[in-house]
Amino acid sequence: MTNITLNRKELEKHFKIDEQILEKISLFGTPLESVSDDEIEIEVFPNRPDLISMHGFIRGFKAFLGKETGLKEYKLNKPEKNYDVYVESEVKDIRPYTACAIIKNLSLSDAKIKEIIDMQEKLHITIGRNRKKAAIGIYPLEKIKLPITYTAKKPAEIKFQPLESQKELTGKQILERHPTGKKYSYLLKNSKKFPVFIDSNKKILSMPPVINSHETGKITEQTKDVFIECSGSDLNTLKKTLNIIAVSLADMGGEIYQMRILDKQKITTPDLSTEKMKISLNNINKLLGLNLKEKDLQKLLPKMGYNYKNSVVEIPAWRTDILHEVDIIEDVAIAYGYDNIIPEIPKVSTIAEESKESKISSKISEILTGINSTEISSYHLIKQDEVKLMKLKETIELESSKTDYKILRPNLLIPALRILSENIDVEYPQKIFEVGRVFSKDSSKETGIKEMDNLILAITPANFTEAKQNLDYLMRMLNIKYKIEETTHHPLIEGRAGKIILADKNIQIGYIGEVHPISLKDWGLKMPVAVFEISLDEIYNLL
Repeated sequence: MTNITLNRKELEKHFKIDEQILEKISLFGTPLESVSDDEIEIEVFPNRPDLISMHGFIRGFKAFLGKETGLKEYKLNKPEKNYDVYVESEVKDIRPYTACAIIKNLSLSDAKIKEIIDMQEKLHITIGRNRKKAAIGIYPLEKIKLPITYTAKKPAEIKFQPLESQKELTGKQILERHPTGKKYSYLLKNSKKFPVFIDSNKKILSMPPVINSHETGKITEQTKDVFIECSGSDLNTLKKTLNIIAVSLADMGGEIYQMRILDKQKITTPDLSTEKMKISLNNINKLLGLNLKEKDLQKLLPKMGYNYKNSVVEIPAWRTDILHEVDIIEDVAIAYGYDNIIPEIPKVSTIAEESKESKISSKISEILTGINSTEISSYHLIKQDEVKLMKLKETIELESSKTDYKILRPNLLIPALRILSENIDVEYPQKIFEVGRVFSKDSSKETGIKEMDNLILAITPANFTEAKQNLDYLMRMLNIKYKIEETTHHPLIEGRAGKIILADKNIQIGYIGEVHPISLKDWGLKMPVAVFEISLDEIYNLL
């Protein structure tokens, strides 16, 4: 979630601000944080990054009010001469993709520049995952010469004056001395080469995902035309991010020009082609508890910025959040108005009781929380690069995932290591646990997939003894007898890994040990990690 501050006078050019409008702002799914004579602060949820600029919010809210409904169209101008970005092979193992655009004929004010910078930073934080997944650069076109080259160089070969710096620095010096460089140094710390954008005059425009050049990377009120680049690890995310920026700048009065991205697969960006998704009126009414008709959808969906005809929804290119029919149904509910939905008691009689499995998992959570462990909840899906890190041979991949999370997790160790790696700057020691579902192939099942509940506890910094002390306490509290036998288990250290066996049944239910230093380095972890993970299926049968 992120908060944005809207200029009240600018908003009043589009709609009168009164109590009714303020209430509708919250009903639009952007709760009000504060209201003054000059500003209105709202909260924007992570699923709507297209609303985190003032012009993006105005576009969406005017449709919601019924003023400019349906899918807004923008003119895309074809690439002109030298509107090219050459992507070289050096970046393939670092940040392999880029999506770029040129916006012309802008009339920038101090307020608009601030809005652009705020949008850029909020996109970095949200859809960009703190610049790890996507980083954005915006440059005055008059200060650079096209075409552009996206490549990578050794840190010592990179020399330019970073933004708001007084002198020229090398790539390594930027990470060591510049405040922004130090903040984002972890994103490049394992790279032998750093990515750079270079113009045809050999000027370095930026070193993504860290910082722009002071000479070429700062827009002013005199800037009329801008070059925009998004770089990162997922091309689809970069395209969506670029679309959000391009249409927001078009809403400011700019004209969008495409660029040719000359990689192994040549593409042209931005691409504002819409996506179409079929929806079911029956599913909508079933999920929302309403009795909507086809004619109702023809009014409601355009209020959320869609085109709709014959059960098919046309989705804007800047809506990054629409992955499933359910996402559109949520927008139907917003357009209908949650305040118009009347709560009813279902006309059924049931006797509710918590399941045995739920009671046991709750008890386990209470026990581990009682020894200062923090419970986490992670995605059921993992990424392909995480599969490579863990050297998994057999995986279950989704047929059509729209994100880079495409594989059903086979264990809880992967998400635990991911969460620890994302919190390396948080105070130590760290002790986290999760009770969650894992998946494996099983031909005896109708779906071909076996689902199980597992428990993991990960501690850092810690060793085998500390992990075993926590396992001893848990098993004693559950009144379960167990034993440990030495084994090998990737990615644990040989000689410091064991299999956990139920003493009464002589059945292995899990593993315990210390994560190997090579794996710690792969995940970017600074401290030793000790873990144990057990399957809860046999535990459920015992208790």
